[in-house]
Order: sequence, then C-alpha cells, then structure tokens
Amino acid sequence: MERTSTLDDTLSMLRAAASDEFRTGMTRFGIAVDRALGVHIPEVRAIAKRIGTNHRLAMELFDSGVHEAQILASIVADRRLFTPEDMDCWVADFDSWDVCDQCCMNLFRRLPFAYEKVRFYAAAEREFTRRAGFALLATLAVGDKSASDDVFRDFLPLTEEYSVDPRPSIRKAVNWALRQIGKRNSRLHPAALAAAERIAASGTASARWIGRDAVRELRSEGVLRRLGIDGL
Repeated sequence: MERTSTLDDTLSMLRAAASDEFRTGMTRFGIAVDRALGVHIPEVRAIAKRIGTNHRLAMELFDSGVHEAQILASIVADRRLFTPEDMDCWVADFDSWDVCDQCCMNLFRRLPFAYEKVRFYAAAEREFTRRAGFALLATLAVGDKSASDDVFRDFLPLTEEYSVDPRPSIRKAVNWALRQIGKRNSRLHPAALAAAERIAASGTASARWIGRDAVRELRSEGVLRRLGIDGL
C-alpha cells in the first residue's frame, strides 16, 4: 500500500536523523560527503518503513541528489513500475559505492531485467557504472535462490576479464562477485575457486589482490564446512 508523503517532509525526516559526526566519519570509508547528510542506514530503513512503497516519491528522492535520499529511494520504489530506462538513469548518477551497492541490494536484483544489465554495466568504462555491474552480480548470487548454476558459471569469465581494472571500487566489486558465486553452493565452488586461482596468477597487482583474497576465503575452513566440502 502506498502511503502519502511529500519530498519536503521526507527530506526533513532525513535531516532530523542526520549527524555531523557520522557525516565526517563517512569519509573514512571512501564516501564523498558533498551530497550527504550523515544518516545511518538503520535510520534510513526506519524512515522507509514509515513511508511504505511510494514510487512517485522514490523517483523524486533519487532526483534530489541527496545521498541518503537516493538510498531511501531504492527501498520505497515499486519494482513493478521501475523500468530499464529508470535503472540506467539511476546508475548514470552514481558517484558513491554505497549508493550503488544499496540500490543493487534493495531494488535492482529484484528486477526481471537484472541479469541482462550485469554485462551491460560491467562493460562500461565509467567507474560506478562498472561497479554497478559487479555489485549487481554479487547481490544476485546471494539473493536469487532460484537461478541455475549455469547462470553464474557463465559470469565467471567476466570476473577474470575485468580483474585487471586497477580502480579500488572495481577491484573490490569484482572480488565480491567472485566470492559470492563461489560461496553459493558446492557445485559452483570449484569453478569459482579455479577462476580465482587463475586471476591470482595473472600479471597485474589488481588481479593478484582479487584472486588471492578470493582464494583465501573460498579455501577457508568456515566456507568449506558450510558447503559440505572436504578440506582442499
């Protein structure tokens, strides 16, 4: 059910929940704060719960450019009304890894056209568009329980192809996607581990970091135990 709420009222709620101290602290995590208020994510989610689904407001919130308003928009948007063109417009505006990741987790992975966007965004040169491709892949690997193993197995070459990108936000997103595919189940684990080992053996510093970190986690006792795999 869509509840009545205006953009001004919602921005006022966000400002009331803001903390200058938290806003300053956001910079330690590589978040640009020029458009941020300084609102903790649990507070954003609490405001979203008060609002409920409100697609019109979601579009206005994202267009406001306010950091936390864009995250809130991804929670209150109605995915039945969200189009591929809307998704492209939002992604084109991303300038922060956390807005990117929150949109992927809260909204994008639930859309019927999510998978086709993974390759499209990953192939883009723009930093946060490419980040969206791999963040979307990672969240799909975690959240889409019905997808076949072949879907994710076919995406593994993508992690190898873009492991050479030296930008930190891309390196971390590629690593995230690779690890989540490998942790999805015992059937995908060997293929993801083999991809991680190939990446680790490649020639660039970025790829070596991605591969070694993924190998370390995929070979960890906790992951192997959870997947029911005998020690490697």
